[in-house]
Amino acid sequence: MAEQPQAIYLKDYQVPAYLIDTTELRFELADDQTLVHSRLKVRRNPEATSAQAPLELHGHESLELCRLAIDGRELDAADYHREGELLTLARVPERFELSCTTRIHPQTNTALEGLYLSGGMYCTQCEAEGFRRITFYMDRPDVMSVFTTTVEADQARFPVLLSNGNPVASGEKEGRHWVTWEDPFPKPAYLFALVAGDLQHIERPYKTMSGRDVSLRIFAEPKDLDKLDHAMDSLINAMRWDEEVYGREYDLDIYMIVAVDFFNMGAMENKGLNIFNTSCVLASPQTTTDAAYLRVEGVVAHEYFHNWSGNRVTCRDWFQLSLKEGFTVFRDAEFSADINSRTVKRIEDVTLLRTAQFAEDSGPMAHPVRPASYIEISNFYTLTVYEKGAEVVRMLHTLLGAELFRRGSDLYFERHDGQAVTTDDFVCAMEAASGRDLTQFRRWYSQAGTPTLRMADDYDAATQQYRLHVEQQLPQTPDQVEKLPLHIPLALGLLDASGADLALAEGATTQVLELTEQRQTFVFEQIPVHPVPSLLRGFSAPVRLQYPYSRDALVFLMSHDSDGFNRWDAGQRLAVEVIQGLMAQYRQGEALQLDGALVDAYAAVLDDESLDPAMVAKVLSLPSEAYLSELADCIDVEAIHLARQFARTELARLLEAPLQRRYEALAPTGVYAPDADQVARRSLRNLCLSYLVALEAPAHLARARAQYDSCDNMTERQAALSLIAHSGFETDAAAVLEDFYQRYQSETLVVNQWLAVQACDPKPGALTRIKALMQHAAFDLRNPNKVRSLISTFCGINAVNFHDGSGAGYAFLADRIIEMNRLNPQVASRLLTPLTRWRKYDAARQALMQAQLRRILDSGELSRDVYEVVSKSLG
Repeated sequence: MAEQPQAIYLKDYQVPAYLIDTTELRFELADDQTLVHSRLKVRRNPEATSAQAPLELHGHESLELCRLAIDGRELDAADYHREGELLTLARVPERFELSCTTRIHPQTNTALEGLYLSGGMYCTQCEAEGFRRITFYMDRPDVMSVFTTTVEADQARFPVLLSNGNPVASGEKEGRHWVTWEDPFPKPAYLFALVAGDLQHIERPYKTMSGRDVSLRIFAEPKDLDKLDHAMDSLINAMRWDEEVYGREYDLDIYMIVAVDFFNMGAMENKGLNIFNTSCVLASPQTTTDAAYLRVEGVVAHEYFHNWSGNRVTCRDWFQLSLKEGFTVFRDAEFSADINSRTVKRIEDVTLLRTAQFAEDSGPMAHPVRPASYIEISNFYTLTVYEKGAEVVRMLHTLLGAELFRRGSDLYFERHDGQAVTTDDFVCAMEAASGRDLTQFRRWYSQAGTPTLRMADDYDAATQQYRLHVEQQLPQTPDQVEKLPLHIPLALGLLDASGADLALAEGATTQVLELTEQRQTFVFEQIPVHPVPSLLRGFSAPVRLQYPYSRDALVFLMSHDSDGFNRWDAGQRLAVEVIQGLMAQYRQGEALQLDGALVDAYAAVLDDESLDPAMVAKVLSLPSEAYLSELADCIDVEAIHLARQFARTELARLLEAPLQRRYEALAPTGVYAPDADQVARRSLRNLCLSYLVALEAPAHLARARAQYDSCDNMTERQAALSLIAHSGFETDAAAVLEDFYQRYQSETLVVNQWLAVQACDPKPGALTRIKALMQHAAFDLRNPNKVRSLISTFCGINAVNFHDGSGAGYAFLADRIIEMNRLNPQVASRLLTPLTRWRKYDAARQALMQAQLRRILDSGELSRDVYEVVSKSLG
């Protein structure tokens, strides 16, 4: 193996030795090569520690350097030194113009970073360090420059030429044409974007709150033009929301989104020119599920909100990534909650956090929201940085309240507009606006791992005093053994025997307690009865909660808690206990018996037609196998799968009649619309159908087939497809899978859904089916969306087959990682996640998984992306 990549540390940060005031770029796009000409106005940074520091430019090893000049003087090889990704000029003036020409080859760029071809269209992905694949530059987020970009290409094949900012000039000559774009706002190189292709767009005008006119344009291939309206509606809603809630308005004359099929990420917030994975922008009733509609809405909002929380104010270094991502995830979650169901949105976000982020916190890649070191920054686009980072911002909002939080965000944007700053700068603005000392709260940014809150209580009827005892338990994580107590907001309510909320401080029914010590006791006076506590309402902090709820208390909270999130959570806790009991019966060789408490609780919720159907669907959804695995000290794959399947089938058997009644009562009555009411009805109807089909009865199979054949939308059709495909009716499953493919083979995103449905089929023989699908015309290993749909879904979701005791699933994944390491290191490193969690399994599986990790490590020259994850996993 080549020399091992070295870690980069936050403690070693130094300000850039030079600054780039203006950047002029010219791209000459051609079939066999692209020439990139740059002119940079460079000056020594007055804040730099050394006045004699050399100029260091980043450039990927694939760059061909054609010309380099300072103030017009051509440099030769003796004037600079090139090693790895650094081009060093030892002696340069205080101020100068640096000219550079590089030759690149986008057509062979399978890493999908920098400039590459996607389905015949040129596009870029420069976050985090992709710009160095385009030209030599100070590719770091704290070097901000004003960019002017000219793109030149064949006019017939690439009629649309886009870049950041506003178009200021254009022309054509001899079959080629060019357009110049000017972005007046300083930005780091990672926000640069370029698109050239045969595209069409939809356009709408927008008037900002100050009266400025903005043209909104969304580009796609001509065949997808009819799938852009929902994204446009979402963009307009997001722009208006950001004006009303944060006082932020858009600042350029044009805002553009482009849909791209080959893309490593979901979307990218490049200034004025967002580049989106097609899965995050295209939507139509016939090809898009309700969940995908909501995803488009959320991602469009997220990338737009970055215009302020990420672009106008960006991060000083990549250790501060959550400064922009955590804050923006919080903002997009609040946007979605405001225009849809707040409770359902919170449930979905917490489900992801507790299932996947908590697992990340307990794994070998565990790191703080603000990491202390990394080898490859692409590995730190994690749920910890994004989702836990958003929870940290949410806790600030909870502690300060909406009004003071808004003052803090206003001050943050006012202080730091046009700057690259840190998470400390964000917290300082909140302190200044609120007058509160948040020194202890900052530990959330620097301490890794998920805290556990252990709680107990007692009640004195004579004094009417209720006491809640809380202890923080802080886990050991890689590189962090000793932890200090955190500042944790704990929202709670107390319920009397009738289920009514008791009055707490100042008559409120929910109170936010502030935990600051390892052990604390909170005393509540004048509590007339021994209450049932509703703890961690709204999931007010990203922690594990341990409190000795009885099953009767959980049923009581499911029926009465006024906090919708905790009502759902009580149901999840009850279901977890019941399924864990079934697992114990299975291990002991006993006949499985389902606790009637769960059946009665589900029956009551199912029969309560006053509840929001979307909420009912969430409450009646059993905890996933992934969540049950996360709760286990040692994951028993077969026991989890069999116990959950048994619980599902028994609930269906005992509740068959009410499930069938609700299913029929929720039949669609009008034209499809992705509005909150219809989404809620479809979610519950599909859940009822999933229980019924679990009974493997021909009548319910026929019901699913009728839904598949007669529905007018992808939500109902895909739900029916999945249920039939995963059923024991193999002839029907094969027929409906073939029919689905024939209907939608020209719709790439729908075909990806077809791949994913088969990838998560729990029936035996899944790996053989996966390998066959890799040879299907629908699959392309170079396309990240297809890799995620088939390989990631199988390895990450289909646990009972991936973790087959033979280890064949592990060997299959290792083969794919070795293969992808050469093609696309980012995707390869993300595929590794299931193998990194080997410590959670039995000894036999641990040995098999470790063997595959070592095989990857010994397979040859690894990318930094893959090396970091594998080495930390084995370490």
